[in-house]
Amino acid sequence: MPTVDTVTGPLPTSALGRVLMHEHVFVLNHEYARNYPETWDDAARTEDAVSKLDALADAGIDTIVDLTVLGLGRDIERVRAVAERTRVRVVVATGFYTFTELPTYLRLRGPGRMIGGDDPMEDMFVRDIEVGIAGTGIRAGILKCATDAPGVTPDVERVLRAVARAHLRTGAPISTHTDPRTARGLDQQRIFREEGVDLTAVVIGHSGDTTDLDYLQRLLDAGSYLGMDRFGLEPLLSFDDRVRTVAELCARGYAERMVLSHDASCHSHNFDPAYRAEHMPDWHFTHITDAVLPALRERGVGDEQIDAMLVGNPRRIFEAASDGRAQRSGIEKRWSDLSG
Repeated sequence: MPTVDTVTGPLPTSALGRVLMHEHVFVLNHEYARNYPETWDDAARTEDAVSKLDALADAGIDTIVDLTVLGLGRDIERVRAVAERTRVRVVVATGFYTFTELPTYLRLRGPGRMIGGDDPMEDMFVRDIEVGIAGTGIRAGILKCATDAPGVTPDVERVLRAVARAHLRTGAPISTHTDPRTARGLDQQRIFREEGVDLTAVVIGHSGDTTDLDYLQRLLDAGSYLGMDRFGLEPLLSFDDRVRTVAELCARGYAERMVLSHDASCHSHNFDPAYRAEHMPDWHFTHITDAVLPALRERGVGDEQIDAMLVGNPRRIFEAASDGRAQRSGIEKRWSDLSG
């Protein structure tokens, strides 16, 4: 039976239910919080996160994919404290989030670097997937990387290639951050293709930040899923434009190649609650169920297409990963039997 790893243990993909494929529990700056502890109240933030995720469960969402990785303040113990108390299942990620440079520790290590040796990131990501994160036994179910307006800098390319190689070793799907205004999804697809990645295992994130249907068509025709995953971030693109783009792609027959989400969080050090309330009042976990789905239906998107984006597509993405793990396990066993 195909399964996906969640914070609270393996889950049959058939039990994923409705899934938001690009969210965050906490986006943190640990150094900031450590030195200015008044910016973080662990008990209050945990209670608030449980409340927000339970409200999401009440709205009919069963699972979120938390794409908080290194560079965004991943803290698996804090996520576990929330996941163990909420009805929403949480799939966590491994990878690295940077638009330009890696931190010094990683920048100094790897081929051609001062300290040299192998690039440590690939093994880091594989361990998070196969063994668990930070000694918790909680295994990542997906890989994450980013390419933004600065483009494919040397360190960003290192991350993309390490993510691709970790995918090939583990089968875990890949989800990305992009800047669609500069067509960064095409750069990602090129590098993944060079590494031998089947692009149907890739979700090109933040594709809903543009109305450029020609660009989106190119990503789709190459095989990837589109992450229409920033609903509520109106400063980047209006609600109407986001809905219209998804509806048009559904009309073209691409409902089975898109996933929906908000890229929201229970708490982020980057945006204080007052700022979010004033400038991004709809950027919260129930915006899709409250407003987006009714608007899509008004534009002719059917329930079968909505179910594809929320249920069928996430399930297929994770089932492909599970099938890949099973195939590799079988090959390894046969090789072991022959070698023995």
